[in-house]
Amino acid sequence: MSFRPPERFNIADYFLDQRVEEGRGNRIALRLDDRQMTYDEVLALANRFGQVLLRIGVRPEERVLIALPDGPEFVGALFGVLKSGAVVVMVNPGLEPEALAGLFDYSQARVAVVNADVLPRFEEAIEIAAWKPGLLAVGDGEHPHLRFEEEQQKVGAGLETAPTHRDDPAIWLFSGGTTGRPKAVVQTHTSFANTTECYAKTALGYSEDDITLSVPKLFFGYATGSNLFFPFSVGASAVLYPEHPTVEVVFEKIRRHRPTILVNVPTMINRMVQHPDASSQDLSSLRFATSAGEALPAPLHRSWRETFGVELLDGLGTAEMWHIFISNLPDEVRPGTLGRPVPGFDVEIRDTDGKSLPDGEVGRLWVRGNSLAIGYWQNTSQTAEAFQGEWFVGGDLVRRDEDGYITYCGRADDVLKVGGKWLVPQEVESCLMKHPAVDECAVIGVETTDGLTKPWAFVIAKESSPDLEQTLKQFVLDQLQPYKHPRRVVVVESFPRTHLGKIDRGKLKRTARDK
Repeated sequence: MSFRPPERFNIADYFLDQRVEEGRGNRIALRLDDRQMTYDEVLALANRFGQVLLRIGVRPEERVLIALPDGPEFVGALFGVLKSGAVVVMVNPGLEPEALAGLFDYSQARVAVVNADVLPRFEEAIEIAAWKPGLLAVGDGEHPHLRFEEEQQKVGAGLETAPTHRDDPAIWLFSGGTTGRPKAVVQTHTSFANTTECYAKTALGYSEDDITLSVPKLFFGYATGSNLFFPFSVGASAVLYPEHPTVEVVFEKIRRHRPTILVNVPTMINRMVQHPDASSQDLSSLRFATSAGEALPAPLHRSWRETFGVELLDGLGTAEMWHIFISNLPDEVRPGTLGRPVPGFDVEIRDTDGKSLPDGEVGRLWVRGNSLAIGYWQNTSQTAEAFQGEWFVGGDLVRRDEDGYITYCGRADDVLKVGGKWLVPQEVESCLMKHPAVDECAVIGVETTDGLTKPWAFVIAKESSPDLEQTLKQFVLDQLQPYKHPRRVVVVESFPRTHLGKIDRGKLKRTARDK
């Protein structure tokens, strides 16, 4: 199956306006700690955002940056941009001025919608950048910029949605690579609706009775889908909160809002399982939790089930295909795997020459479906390399078993050649995660002075000890082939992270070179 919308199609209508037209306007759309908002109220807010943007000169297809905490204003701004016919660029509002300046120059956004609390960093970024967007501030504070609260008083609560083409750009997503500068993936209106129909509605069975809660924030495409678009597509409701998602915050939101779907990531899954109060937490409201963004080791998957008794569905998606296209499904879970292809998507595993590989062999992932992006912004060479006709060819290495379940084996650019043999860091990481002293780990390749590559492990330890390095080396030697054991084990307090919260392996390599 796949979804092909009519030629004139805008996802603001698909996700929001249609719920009101169906008579669901009085249903709860957003659940906040201090109040709830209905679909009628969210639509009115989106219309006011759209009208303000049009009034200050935003034109169709121009980019609008959204740098807001999770809350009604983020949702209103996102749908307001879409309804105006412009293109959404979601960014982490916590970025430093240098990174923001780079985004200004790259996107050439007409306007940035910014929370008043972080305006100083955006003002500093404008001083640095060659391209200087206008600023539309949301919230209280003294500043000389346009204020949404004032501008919305000059417009009405109605707005006809722009008649965009189904293949027009709708949202920029940034590729979640673990090294190098992220690339902007230009996604169409069709992509967001297609994955919603195939994955959210068909594979996972989202319904109007669901309440979703997300660990990752809305600027991350995984959360934009699972904690906004997917529930909105069926008239369900999403829990939003502005705080940083510590394990204590997540447990508190579960107690307060009793969600039915928890949108999670492996790092938080591990923290929840290891929390001293984990066994006393009541997660019985959850139908299931999802995991994506990074590999989920089988031992951690089993610990989650043993601790909380909640189904955990690991899956894989990319910005280039917008969201999840391989997933474990309710009652069809195989720990340690990504699951099977979502209906509507075709997945193949091929060698470096593009030839299909048999089950059991590791190869590069090829995927096709109606969620394929247009390409990378201002990067024709990498677009041509990654987008092969109707297929997306990513850097993920996987293998498929005889039952069709697919296992993640790492990134092609992370695979190491050690002593003339290939080593997949994910295999060593999964092994280390079995040791009771390891809380989190990452394995990288470090080039020695003689030009050879050797595996190093960076570890966050639950309890450190003077002999931990030798203990962990021996632990891997006892379970894997000798060439796979880490030559160094470096204990760290925390990992550097990318803009999407993944371990920044590029920075780890630079750290290793300094040692």
